[in-house]
Amino acid sequence: MDITGIGTAVVGITGKIIDKLFPDPADAARAKIELMRMQQEGELKEFEVRMSAIIAEANSADPWTSRARPSFLYVVYIIILAAIPMGFLHAARPEMASNVAAGFKSWLDAIPSDMWMLFGAGYLGYTGARTLDKHKKTP
Repeated sequence: MDITGIGTAVVGITGKIIDKLFPDPADAARAKIELMRMQQEGELKEFEVRMSAIIAEANSADPWTSRARPSFLYVVYIIILAAIPMGFLHAARPEMASNVAAGFKSWLDAIPSDMWMLFGAGYLGYTGARTLDKHKKTP
């Protein structure tokens, strides 16, 4: 569910209603600014809730919970580093390297876009939480 699209649509519709309710352009502008402020505060609160969940997971005493996200990232790093030997394979046997790359591309294309979005959110959340920890000098 795309909540940001809904929020933007609601703000757009509400802005048109404000224009009709406030004939004075200055009053309408103030009302729209207040509406935008309210929307931003809601988004900030939502971000704070997400970050608190990520930080709670990172600080968990349960080894699986606290290590799941970094372990997933290590798997992705290994996949990226696999490009190095693929370069050598391509130099030695270009046809085989092309077949491996086509198969790998098909495998990656089979992963739903929601999973890619989840990975992106997890990666950004993890790196954001670690940056915050490092800024606070937490080990």
